[in-house]
Amino acid sequence: MKKLFLLLVASTILFACGKPTLTVHPEWVYNATIYEVNTRQFTPEGTFNAFAAHLPRLKELGVGILWLMPVQPIGEKDRKGTLGSYYSIKNYTEVNSEFGSMDDLKSVVKQAHDLGLKVILDWVPNHTSRDHTWVTEHSDWYKRDSLGNPIIMYDWTDIAPLDYDKTEMRTAMIEAMMFWVRGADIDGFRCDVAYEVPTDFWKTAKDSLKMLKSDIFMLAEAEKPELNESVFDAYYAWDFHHKMNLVAQGKENVDSLRLSLKRMNDRFSPNAIPMYFTSNHDENSWNGTEFERMGEAAKTFAVLTYMLPGIPLIYSGQEVGLNRRLQFFEKDSISWMDNGGFTDLYTSLNAFKKANKALLSQEQDGKMTEIVNDNPASVFSFKRVNEGNEIVCVFNLSKESVKVAFNDEVPGAGFTAFPHAGTATSVKEMELAPWEYRIFAKTS
Repeated sequence: MKKLFLLLVASTILFACGKPTLTVHPEWVYNATIYEVNTRQFTPEGTFNAFAAHLPRLKELGVGILWLMPVQPIGEKDRKGTLGSYYSIKNYTEVNSEFGSMDDLKSVVKQAHDLGLKVILDWVPNHTSRDHTWVTEHSDWYKRDSLGNPIIMYDWTDIAPLDYDKTEMRTAMIEAMMFWVRGADIDGFRCDVAYEVPTDFWKTAKDSLKMLKSDIFMLAEAEKPELNESVFDAYYAWDFHHKMNLVAQGKENVDSLRLSLKRMNDRFSPNAIPMYFTSNHDENSWNGTEFERMGEAAKTFAVLTYMLPGIPLIYSGQEVGLNRRLQFFEKDSISWMDNGGFTDLYTSLNAFKKANKALLSQEQDGKMTEIVNDNPASVFSFKRVNEGNEIVCVFNLSKESVKVAFNDEVPGAGFTAFPHAGTATSVKEMELAPWEYRIFAKTS
């Protein structure tokens, strides 16, 4: 504990005084897809052992990183619903008995590793449940109101926010994170509301974790550029996600997507990896399924998330086209019957991403260049090129059929079409149905 305390102080000074070093990502990140696991809803049993039976299927799907939503016990005080929120954590270093035991979790991680999959754990550093032992044992570790009660953030009435001015609390938090790397061989963390936690804490946490596992992976639920300068590998592309919803609903056009990408490129470090998604646990439960928000454009935008420089996400059930909001505080099992060929789509996309160097993530990726067309408000056309590998993409991001002309022939000589590997015909014009996309690939 003393060594960690000294590291915390030293790292804070270095971060404040020196120029941050750009993050170097683990090698296994560049062509990976993240898959978010909602353990409670994944199977009727809602346990780690029951989930383990799906690991071969997820390997065949082609994902690379499993993100486990929080596995710790859930608070009972002011609990929401019957089972409570994953994000109201009662003890950072125990396993929720609803899901199984620590040995069960270790077994899942080992089985995933044996299949070549990485496992990251959802981490909730901003707050605990209102009955966490720290609330009474270390009452000064919390932000409190004038009456001495833990403050309430937003409508999160079941949690107590932590005070990061307390050095002892920071040390205990980092020790808790290290516990899971040591004890369960976790490969990294998805960090909840990372923007609410000071950047210098994250720097110290990353340094501490790298002492245990040099290729630790960190995903920030944030769009805060400084977090990706020296700590986090990837971040949520929230703005782009919201723009996709608006384009799908006909409220904005392709220009809003272009501007969103430009803002990300201007604001973030060149090696910061945006995570693109059409759904996740928050979106599904609170804002609706991708079909509610995107309608007939759901598949099109799913494909787009794979073609942009970044890392794509699949949420539990998306690979079978689950068209239902999952309850957040109650048991609500996923039905695994495929609706609409989504399993084939995601399997093809994952294989396509791995097979094409042009689709690698930052800083090994292929440069993205727009292909000029005469209908830019509706058609998003671009190419990515890397080491002789070229991907050409044409998306009609509108509910209308369009005829579009290009300055040069698209895709050009030597390309095949995705997902059916037939020879592509080069054209100067295309007619595209509503939400139709065409993807082409060439390797020299």
